[in-house]
Amino acid sequence: MVELGEDAPGLRAPVVLVGMMGCGKTAVGTALAQRLGVPFRDTDEAIVAASRMTIPEIFERDGERFFRDRETEVLRRLLAAGPGVVSTGGGVFLRPENRAAIAEAGTAVWLRAELDLLWSRVRHKTTRPLLMTDDPRATLARLLRERGPSYAEAPLVVDADPAYTVADMVSRVIDTLRGADLIAERA
Repeated sequence: MVELGEDAPGLRAPVVLVGMMGCGKTAVGTALAQRLGVPFRDTDEAIVAASRMTIPEIFERDGERFFRDRETEVLRRLLAAGPGVVSTGGGVFLRPENRAAIAEAGTAVWLRAELDLLWSRVRHKTTRPLLMTDDPRATLARLLRERGPSYAEAPLVVDADPAYTVADMVSRVIDTLRGADLIAERA
């Protein structure tokens, strides 16, 4: 594996990581941005910073619809910032207008993961308002089934594996981006 350094290739446009909660968008996105030497942006972090509330607090106070509308606004702002890696909340890619905005400004990469892997990563988290149900694993399975068709609209897919480290996933994303000619070699 070749480590990218100061003379690393750059992104031609924003790369937007999409997928289910627990698929690794934030961890992989942070490491990917570092390897590529580009900014990392996170829709959830931007919403929390702007609202000075946690995501569960926003859901409780204002509801999911309000949160999804703010997500769309933040996504557009982060896309307009130019090349970089954008990590999104699991629901961002479900809205057709968000998919269109991502396609217009950059490209989406679906970090696809199986239910067992997702569940192993989210089951002890208290920051997932959609999983605050009597049977969170069944809720996660339902969300995965419902959201799969939307995620499948992403032009690029990188499959997660329980044996992969974050660095392994980053290398796979970089290979996928290179294969799609989305990384520009710097002079």
